[in-house]
Amino acid sequence: MELGPREKAILALERRGFTGPGAKERAIREQLGLAPVRYYQLLNALLDDERALAHDPVTVNRLRRVREARRSER
Repeated sequence: MELGPREKAILALERRGFTGPGAKERAIREQLGLAPVRYYQLLNALLDDERALAHDPVTVNRLRRVREARRSER
């Protein structure tokens, strides 16, 4: 089974670079129609989904490393 359009759009948004404060949150609202909190919930679940890893291994592995580093800082 393949990722849906929303999941693919979330990963595509994560590949982009954002300049300035609030730019990413604005893009989340405008392009995906999601509240940032809901976006990050979906993104976190995607990072544990093997389909996401197969679709975009570079982005998923990078985000997994960032998530793990933040967890170990706590």
